Amino acid sequence: MTPADLSRTVLHAVRRAVDEDALRAPVPARVRVERTRPGGSGDYACAVALQLSGPAGLPAWEVAALLRDRVVGAPGIGRVEITGPGFLNFTVDPDSDGAARSLRVRQVLEQRLRYGWGAECAGQVHQLHHRREVRAAVVAGTVMKMLRAQGALGRVTCEEASDPDWARLGVTVDANGRPPVPLAQTRPVPAGATAGELLERLGADATRWGLLRPAGHDRAHLGNDLLVQGEANPLFLVRYAHARARALTREAGRLGLTGAYEQDVDAPALHAALADHPGVLASAARHQAPDRLARHLEAVAHAFFDLQDALPPLPVGDEKPSAAHRSRLALAEAAGTVLAGGLSLLGISAPEHL
Repeated sequence: MTPADLSRTVLHAVRRAVDEDALRAPVPARVRVERTRPGGSGDYACAVALQLSGPAGLPAWEVAALLRDRVVGAPGIGRVEITGPGFLNFTVDPDSDGAARSLRVRQVLEQRLRYGWGAECAGQVHQLHHRREVRAAVVAGTVMKMLRAQGALGRVTCEEASDPDWARLGVTVDANGRPPVPLAQTRPVPAGATAGELLERLGADATRWGLLRPAGHDRAHLGNDLLVQGEANPLFLVRYAHARARALTREAGRLGLTGAYEQDVDAPALHAALADHPGVLASAARHQAPDRLARHLEAVAHAFFDLQDALPPLPVGDEKPSAAHRSRLALAEAAGTVLAGGLSLLGISAPEHL
């Protein structure tokens, strides 16, 4: 049961309550479900009852009770509680959760780089306008890629002629000049250097990571530590995790071992990171914040290395390949796929060897 699955389940409960005339309120386009914060109850929480209480003319707790009655017993949900003024708190069913993890791994491996793409922004049309500044150009182009991956249409415009060096950073500008109608601009804190200067010192991949990893209101860190090949460098960590996942697949092939998720693997951090990926992509697009995706990829990389250290995907010593190894390998391959897809959206290469 992923947040997206749970969101659809709650939304269906809202529609049922409205159709049955138990709830008189407009059905929202979507329902946001988030992981419970520390100290909270259950695995996930939802505030939709508070959102609907005003239009329905009912106390939020009463709306939550109506929805709880229509969600209890749904596949994957073990317990539903109402807390505070009307928050719905969900505890997933651990028996069905193993099946959900298996399905998720298969989805990642089938959908490949498009895992997590969705319709969060379907029907929306965006024009991202920016100054003639390298960080603004890179951020705007990346945000447009993320919006398109969520079903939006749009284009990127710059108020002046593009810097020719932007092309070496993978930046595409659809039109130049001041629009007849003023537009909100993409205005991250400037990089303080030109694209040519950054490319000469850092190269394209490190430059893009340095410009995208901090939130737009923070200064970009563009030091030579972006080139350090060590796990203290987040860019290296993410790309190295991808390269290690690909190396596991190659070595498994030499052993005649193929990844297949046949039995559940006890790797909660990695499973949670894979489950969160679609929501992170949707949130990063919605808030026009590529830094959210970059931070998420770091979490995936850390969880991948935890799996590799605690539960080696390949046989060690005299071990014979087993269902456990095939399942761990499939999970490791799924992690590598998510890392490659995320790096692709950030416009950063995912080499198979580092």
